[in-house]
Amino acid sequence: QVQLVESGGGLVQAGGSLRLSCAASGRTQTIYIMGWFRQAPGKEREFVARIGWNSGSTLYADSVKGRFTISRDNAEMTVSLQMNSLESEDTAVYYCAAQQVFTGKYGYWGQGTQVTVSS
Repeated sequence: QVQLVESGGGLVQAGGSLRLSCAASGRTQTIYIMGWFRQAPGKEREFVARIGWNSGSTLYADSVKGRFTISRDNAEMTVSLQMNSLESEDTAVYYCAAQQVFTGKYGYWGQGTQVTVSS
């Protein structure tokens, strides 16, 4: 019903920046919230940031607040994550996810994009 494709991951030195993008297709009119999550090897998937599709309201995990910025383009149905001042602890696979109205959960996920921060 909703398809998500991430892009923009790569290898960057500590202190550097990357910009991730997520393109949504399918029944995009049902999307209520879009978010970014990440999962490091051997660890649980954790929340990074989210944005209300209509309201534009944002929320960030404490670990990335002040360094990462989430934004969306309503016309193009894309959501981006600008990551600055990257640290080795940010190394993970980053996933885009969509929460549809009435569901109360993130029901659709992208394939993930690898972010590796070297020091």
